[in-house]
Amino acid sequence: MKKSGAVFFVSIFIVICIIFSACSTKEKSKSPMEKIQEKLTTMESYACIADLTYVSNKGKNTYRTKQYYKMSGEYRIEITAPEQVKGLVTVFDGKKVMQYNPRILGEAVNEIPESKNTYEIFLGTFLKNYLQSEDVTLEVFNNNNEEYTVLEAVIPEGGKYLATEKLWVSNKTLNPAQLVIYDTEGKERIIVKYGDFKYNVNLDDTIFQLKPSEKKE
Repeated sequence: MKKSGAVFFVSIFIVICIIFSACSTKEKSKSPMEKIQEKLTTMESYACIADLTYVSNKGKNTYRTKQYYKMSGEYRIEITAPEQVKGLVTVFDGKKVMQYNPRILGEAVNEIPESKNTYEIFLGTFLKNYLQSEDVTLEVFNNNNEEYTVLEAVIPEGGKYLATEKLWVSNKTLNPAQLVIYDTEGKERIIVKYGDFKYNVNLDDTIFQLKPSEKKE
């Protein structure tokens, strides 16, 4: 009986090893695009540092930001640079957009209208546009010996200045590197460069509400 039991457990161990080996082989056989699509489609939230650049006929304005986003639509953007706009916080709790400006005396919280320029900078919005786009392109880009998969999507009802967008994703880390939004003439209008990107972080609902210290000077 003892010998039979030992044989049984050895057999079970061999089966488990075979299953894990098969799973590992299957994972390795996936293409970078398959891994990226799997990572993006299972994304529920993210947090990151992002350099956000707006391009107009008058020039460029770049802001260093902290971003928090949930696929259900809630977001929080904190501007950390340049100094003249540092501390500006914009949140969307799923119902309304609120903004805190530390440079306004007295009551500093204002409800502001939703902006497509803001809404389109988020990775979740790109993903929705990408999945809805009929004509999408896919290419591989190599920079400094690192390969990126580039996804393109059409922005619905984006107008002249928000026509199409491209997302660069690292084939190695599966993290987004940058998102670029183009106008109808193919000119860059919004550039988002990502850093310290983290998928599926636990974001409490309070993150999408302005804190007491952000409500008054």
